[in-house]
Amino acid sequence: MTHFLNINNISDLNKMVEEAIVLKANPFMFQTLGAQKTLVLLFFNASLRTRISTELAAKNLGMNVIVLNVSDAWQLEFEDGIVMNLHTSEHIKEAAQVISQYASIIGVRAFPSLSDKAKDQSEWVLNAFSNLASVPVINMESATAHPLQALADAITIAEHRQSQAPKVVLSWAPHPKALPHAVANSFVRMMQLQDVEFCITHPEGYDLDPNIIKDTPVFYDQEKALQNADFVYVKNWSSFNDYGKILTPKTNWMMTQQKIGHAKFMHCLPVRRNVVVEDAILDSVQSLCIEQSNNRTYAAQIVLKKMLESL
Repeated sequence: MTHFLNINNISDLNKMVEEAIVLKANPFMFQTLGAQKTLVLLFFNASLRTRISTELAAKNLGMNVIVLNVSDAWQLEFEDGIVMNLHTSEHIKEAAQVISQYASIIGVRAFPSLSDKAKDQSEWVLNAFSNLASVPVINMESATAHPLQALADAITIAEHRQSQAPKVVLSWAPHPKALPHAVANSFVRMMQLQDVEFCITHPEGYDLDPNIIKDTPVFYDQEKALQNADFVYVKNWSSFNDYGKILTPKTNWMMTQQKIGHAKFMHCLPVRRNVVVEDAILDSVQSLCIEQSNNRTYAAQIVLKKMLESL
């Protein structure tokens, strides 16, 4: 594996999930693989789970880790042909090459603006690094994708599925802030590759990118979609068509115990209690959120392992 930018970079998903579960049982079985290798993590946006889990994954493999909060250090320029006489002091063309000299692998986390759809869809930050760096690049969440989270989700479902083809529902939920589409996009792409009965439910106006949804069933009736669900993944996202906007508030879409029934509850965290989901679910044995967070380490570790093996 060279770059890990999206789900499509996984050649055999089922095998990778199985290998991650084996790795989870013995996280130090490849602790010399990353010896004398360095992972540089670049955060253009803040992080809790991604930062700690990816750093832990690298150290489990014996790697050195350097973390840089880019926006706190200096402003990078990404535009070609620009006269740099304002606030930016270094161009990505130099920065990517310089960092490549210090790193064996580079991790990049950069959120969308949610104001310029075309620019966000172009993945200009992530692609700038993957195109200009001379070492592999790993996506730690970009404008449109969060493949490490989706891989952790697939691991979690594999560990808890009780049938060959469980029913999995992705349900929109209310939120006071406009949130990106990355987690939802990658979860959809991941479930499309799984042996599951999958559908999406959200209010009208919150359709995701049709190029990602394809022929996945979409319901505007939340309770109908949730019928007989085995796993319910709850996530907010802003409007795609009316890009980055919060439309008419839909507080009645909060996930409740009555709606979810006996299904397992999933969420990438952080989660706003009693806005996105009620306490009764989060504090119950139905919630897999903490296990999902734990599996973030092994999702990152199996990806890093594949990258190290290709160096």
